[in-house]
Amino acid sequence: MDFEFEFAAKSKGYSAVCGVDEAGRGPLAGPVFAAAVILPENCEIEGLNDSKKISEKKRDALFDVIKEKAISWSVASVDEKTIDEINILQATYLAMRKAVEGLDVPADYALIDGNRMPPLEIEGETIVKGDAKSPSIAAASILAKVSRDRFMLELDEKYPQYQFAKHKGYGTKLHYEMLTEHGISDCHRMSFLKSFTGEKK
Repeated sequence: MDFEFEFAAKSKGYSAVCGVDEAGRGPLAGPVFAAAVILPENCEIEGLNDSKKISEKKRDALFDVIKEKAISWSVASVDEKTIDEINILQATYLAMRKAVEGLDVPADYALIDGNRMPPLEIEGETIVKGDAKSPSIAAASILAKVSRDRFMLELDEKYPQYQFAKHKGYGTKLHYEMLTEHGISDCHRMSFLKSFTGEKK
């Protein structure tokens, strides 16, 4: 993975290019997280890749390396209540915007993982499978994923009956079994559980 997209943006006159990615769009519980990262030119971080393709142990190690080497980084989240109010797509956009705006070195161009551009105050572009093509997006992918996983471990301590440490809030067989047994908690996304509760849309 090289800095092709970052260099292309800089060739157009942009100076601070950030990668942006999210984690947790699909789960039934907990917030959606997003991260923005500006890396130095040709920054080498061994093992950097899409967060879904590397082990949890490797992600945890890279989390600290990325924060240390980045020119600037920011992680933001939007909670399940807001997800229910504005829908997951808009909540993801909001988390991405908060992450970009949270950079202590302002970015002037954003590389966004996926095919939908969130409404940002800066210019940018979307890159499908960007977390496997852009080091900046891959770095953001890892920060978002690790931050969310750690948050879900905290929720696991608060709500041990749901076993969030095992499924991180995703709709696994175990999670649905725990929902059937214990009901819905205040950290669940009601809008994701309409079929479970039998509520009509």
